[in-house]
Amino acid sequence: MLKWDQWSNRLSLWFNWLGAIALAGLTGIACVNMLMRILGSPFKGAYELVGFFGALVVALPLGYAQINRAHIAVDILGRRYSNKAKRIINAFNDLVCMSLFLLVAWQSSVYATAIWKRGETSETLRIIYHPFVYLVALCCLLLAFVLCINFLKSLFPLKEKNR
Repeated sequence: MLKWDQWSNRLSLWFNWLGAIALAGLTGIACVNMLMRILGSPFKGAYELVGFFGALVVALPLGYAQINRAHIAVDILGRRYSNKAKRIINAFNDLVCMSLFLLVAWQSSVYATAIWKRGETSETLRIIYHPFVYLVALCCLLLAFVLCINFLKSLFPLKEKNR
């Protein structure tokens, strides 16, 4: 299981870096559009590109955020539970979330396939956008993989070696 954990960490970090690049691109597009508006000629398609890049900025770091526990968590009652109870609750939570994100990945890929078959493109720039939807589905699948590893870690915690 340690190899799967390392593999998911590396893959999540790589996806996080792609998300950072998408954020830089989104910021660049927004800045160029603002400057061009001042000059009287706004960048056509900026709204579409910001939307595509925004989806990537949100989806790409999902696995990395889960590994680093960067999502919002409310733990009012959980502090009072025993370690075993916490592990069981975390395992159940990871299982439910993993199931949800597997469902989201599946339905996103079904949707991407449908728009691919219809040949849909964006309105202004005529960009095929099913690859963006497939990438979001892949990111949800990666998050489900990370949650599966967390689930297994909760069920079978590693014993610390005596020094």
